[in-house]
Amino acid sequence: MRIEIESNIMRYYLRNVYFINGTAYAGKSTMAAMLAEKYGMVHCGENYHLKNCDKFVTPEYQPCIGYFQTMKDWQEFINSKVNIIRCSGGALVAINVALEAPDLVSKVIADSFMGEKPLKSFIENVKSDRELSKSDEGVRSFYTYMHGSDWEQIVDNDTNAIIQHSKDTGAYFHKHLQFLKSDILLTGSKKDEFVESTDYYEKIYDTMIKKIGHGKVYLFNGGGHPAMLTNIMEFYELSIEFLK
Repeated sequence: MRIEIESNIMRYYLRNVYFINGTAYAGKSTMAAMLAEKYGMVHCGENYHLKNCDKFVTPEYQPCIGYFQTMKDWQEFINSKVNIIRCSGGALVAINVALEAPDLVSKVIADSFMGEKPLKSFIENVKSDRELSKSDEGVRSFYTYMHGSDWEQIVDNDTNAIIQHSKDTGAYFHKHLQFLKSDILLTGSKKDEFVESTDYYEKIYDTMIKKIGHGKVYLFNGGGHPAMLTNIMEFYELSIEFLK
């Protein structure tokens, strides 16, 4: 059952609640404790009321707070292997992470990416395509949502980086694929609008799997780019099965 709660109710009950956000080990807990002591506030630190949560959380659905049920402490939790699911440029990052830190990555699902190197047509057209996209109101809104008011500079920097990388390096991966130890699943759509043909992913992915020496390939008959978003339910079921 899903319960809808209007934001005005949440704002009322949280009117005296303050959140401190930041990256790991940035000092959030230390700062929260100091402020709570100075101003007579209640410090809701890490694992606050954990015993109450333990009554209903499970490691499967709430891994970040349910790990005490299967692990001895938080140190074991943060040192445990992770699974990475990414698409497009993020898929390239995921594979590089697995190559660089094999002891920390268990499984990788890499979706809708070009392969080991960029398409020649992509490099040749990326600058003009990006410039054209700036005149599209929908794309502009997307850029603003993702990057903020200085989105144009970010898009231009990204475009220039892509072109420069193709000239200086060319290859997407830092190490040879034979060194990839993590289990890997490569996915894509046969109707991806950003690749050259319906069998593009089949050829590229099969070549990569041979170099890796293990792994699986799954291609969706429908959808577009990226496959994980245009075949959401099928991708979800596929991912759950692979990550078991």
